[in-house]
Amino acid sequence: MRQNATAEAIKAAGGQAAVVAANVAKEEDIQNLIDTAVGTYGTLDILVNNAGIMDNFVPAADITDELWERVFAINTTGPMRAIRKALPIFLEKGAGIIVNIASVGGLMGSRAGAAYTASKHAIVGLTKNVGFQYAKSGIRCNAIAPGGVNTNIGATIKNPNKFGMERAMAGANLNPRSGEPEEVAKVALFLASDDASFVNGTVIRADAGWTAY
Repeated sequence: MRQNATAEAIKAAGGQAAVVAANVAKEEDIQNLIDTAVGTYGTLDILVNNAGIMDNFVPAADITDELWERVFAINTTGPMRAIRKALPIFLEKGAGIIVNIASVGGLMGSRAGAAYTASKHAIVGLTKNVGFQYAKSGIRCNAIAPGGVNTNIGATIKNPNKFGMERAMAGANLNPRSGEPEEVAKVALFLASDDASFVNGTVIRADAGWTAY
C-alpha cells in the first residue's frame, strides 16, 4: 500500500509513523484516526486536512444530490469533523495548528464543477472562522490553495462533463506550470512551524502565479 511505503520512508529517515486507514466521510473513522494518533504519540499537535476528490466538472444544471453530497462529505464535512475532534485537545493545552488543503478552486469561480468549487470555498470560510475564533487560545488555522499539482486526485475524474470541463479549462493556458506535491508540502511545513507564528486565518496560494493574472 502506498501509505505503508510512505511510513517506511519516514522511518528510514529517522522519524516515526503510524498508518491508519480512514474514510474521512465517516465520523467513526475520523474519531479513530485522531484517537489512534493521541494513543500512539500522547497528544496531537498538528492537524492537516488533505483528503479531497474532484467532481467531474459537472455544472450546476446537471449536478445530482448524490454527487453534491459525496463531494461535500469528503472535501468539507470530513475536515470539519476532524477540526471538531482536534479542538478540545488543542484547547486543553493552549496550542495547536490546523492546515487545510483548499484549492484555487476555492478562490476562483470555475476551476472545476459546481460541487468542488462550492466545497473548497466552504473550506476557505471555515479556515478563516476557526483561525479568528480560536486565535486567543494558542491555535492557528490556515489553508493552502494549490493550483494544478501532479497528484493522484486526477484519478477521481471519470467521464467528465463536456460543457463543464470546457468552461473550467478556459483559462488553463494561463497556468505557468503544474506543481509537485513536495512544493505544496513545503508550504504546509512552514504553516505548521513556529516561523508562521504570526500567520493565522488566511490562505496561501501555491500555484506558480496562475491566479495572479
